[in-house]
Amino acid sequence: MFDTPAGKYQEKAAVLALVEAASRAGWEWYRVAQAVAERGSAVGIMSREPIGLETEDAEALRQVALGADDRLAHFEELIRSEEESGSSFITILDDQYPVNLRAIYNAPPFLFVRGQLAPGDGRSIAVVGTRAASPAGLEQATRLAEGLAQQGVTVLSGLARGIDTAAHIGALEAGGRTMAVMGTGIHLRYPRENAGLADRIEGAGALVSQFWPDAPPARWSFPMRNVVMSGLALGTVVIQASATSGAKMQARLALEHGKLVFLHRSLVLGEEWARRYADRRGALVFDDVDDVLDHLVQLSHAETYQQLRLA
Repeated sequence: MFDTPAGKYQEKAAVLALVEAASRAGWEWYRVAQAVAERGSAVGIMSREPIGLETEDAEALRQVALGADDRLAHFEELIRSEEESGSSFITILDDQYPVNLRAIYNAPPFLFVRGQLAPGDGRSIAVVGTRAASPAGLEQATRLAEGLAQQGVTVLSGLARGIDTAAHIGALEAGGRTMAVMGTGIHLRYPRENAGLADRIEGAGALVSQFWPDAPPARWSFPMRNVVMSGLALGTVVIQASATSGAKMQARLALEHGKLVFLHRSLVLGEEWARRYADRRGALVFDDVDDVLDHLVQLSHAETYQQLRLA
């Protein structure tokens, strides 16, 4: 879009400038994504020129962002520095933005990525659960991730202790792809003991963050992480999770997003919240990886049929 080196990152930088301005105004970040996607240009929203018939958010965001153009140079330099360090920066306007994630209403305006996104990541399943997992839960997560990876399914998880760690390791040990959706900036390794695991994931999949590169862990960042993980995946598998777990929150988000939610039978037997969720549309109780794969095959066939019918 921009011919000069100085303007190479201007559209991307404008997304960051809008997010910064919206944050000061108390906006949720996904509203920036919605407005930018509607307008088709973050620079266009920041412009003082008339922007035509658009959503109310686009016009309101322009008012919030007036004067933010003096931050463009700062954010262009940030993006340039990140790319030189090996990170990729993708906005809602870019073709590389994941298709599954783009389809949810509360998609993030941007992603920092280390490693590589792949076309096959559209066929992905999130495997989540408690940090304080039992040995049986860890074994279930590992075997499930291995089975999914062996069938070419990308395994998503959150790099946390417990079930997340077991899921990532299971996928890696099976020689498959795994992606870690982080609750911190892309430069941090949290928890610290998973720094080596994060490096392995970067080499065989991708690390993904929707936060500023050096953002520390925060109470509010992990629920936002769950939104992105649910959005990236075709469905979410919950192995073990209490009523206050982030995994339960992700199951709720996945159902809101119209995604499949797979609840392990032992979880349903042991947790009241899981029994309630099991009765909701889109929730399925499973015993082993074949149950999950069978539903993925059915989903794939349904999508293929719909594409043929509309052709």
